[in-house]
Amino acid sequence: MSSPTPATAPPPPRRRRTTRLTRARILEAARRELGRNPDSSLGEIAEAAGVARRTVYTHFAGRAALVAGLAEEATEAVRLAIAVTAPDSGPGPEAALARFVLTLWPVGDCYRTLIGLAGQDLGPDEVREVLAPARETVADILAEGQRHGVFQAAVPPGPLSNAIEAHLLALLGAVNRGIWADDGTGAAVAALIAAGVDRVTAAATVRRLRGTTPLPTAHRPH
Repeated sequence: MSSPTPATAPPPPRRRRTTRLTRARILEAARRELGRNPDSSLGEIAEAAGVARRTVYTHFAGRAALVAGLAEEATEAVRLAIAVTAPDSGPGPEAALARFVLTLWPVGDCYRTLIGLAGQDLGPDEVREVLAPARETVADILAEGQRHGVFQAAVPPGPLSNAIEAHLLALLGAVNRGIWADDGTGAAVAALIAAGVDRVTAAATVRRLRGTTPLPTAHRPH
């Protein structure tokens, strides 16, 4: 069988890797710029990524496709976070909530950006569709913890989940503004405290997760 002609041959591995890295860099710049200003143009995103505007169009047909790429990242991160909070993933709802926060923290900018784009590039229903599984999972964890007397029960699981989400997004904003540094550890402790766990137990739970089983990484697609 003859070898493929140059016109049909797949790109060499080095070029494919460069292409993936460039796409990832564009998405990272889009998260940053759109999170700062939802009206950022593709030209501004290209400049922030250090590429020409035409390079952005090589990877994304337009702004809608770029935002869809961010939504894809968030969807994959939610899927992974839900997987690691399965009943056999850790001892009790405290560990489940902490693992969820630690797994999702590296891509928290996706959430903040998507929420900011609701009603503009993404409809509210689309944003809810992406984020609903994460919100429902946290509400389920909180409900389980309340049944076992682990979490405070003064606030129902749904509203408490919303409050913790807002708290975490505020903490992420503090990191992005350079007034706080965190790898997710402090955020996970804060989430447990907000749920009603005492500070010592919250810190010990997160420390145990950090020091025993390596946590999965919510990889961004390349």
